[in-house]
Amino acid sequence: MGCFYGIIIAMYFADHNPPHFHVRYGGHKAVISIRDLSLLEGRIPPRVLGMVVEWALRHQEELLRNWELARNNQHPSKIIPLD
Repeated sequence: MGCFYGIIIAMYFADHNPPHFHVRYGGHKAVISIRDLSLLEGRIPPRVLGMVVEWALRHQEELLRNWELARNNQHPSKIIPLD
C-alpha cells in the first residue's frame, strides 16, 4: 500500500477487525489501529511510530476506505507517502 523512509505500510485481504494496518521497519513489525491510531501489537522505534501516526492522521479517511476494499478482497489504493 505504501512505503516512505524505509517504512512499509500494508493491509491484508479479509483481515480481522478492528480496522488496522501493518507496519514493517527493518526487523521491527507493528499493527496500528486506524480509528484511534494506537499500537495494537508489536514494536517499532518511537521515531518511526511518530512518523507513521503523523502520516495515518493525514490519511485516516483513505485508510478506512482501503480497509473496506481489502476486507472485500479488492486491492486498496495507494496513499501518498509522508514527505
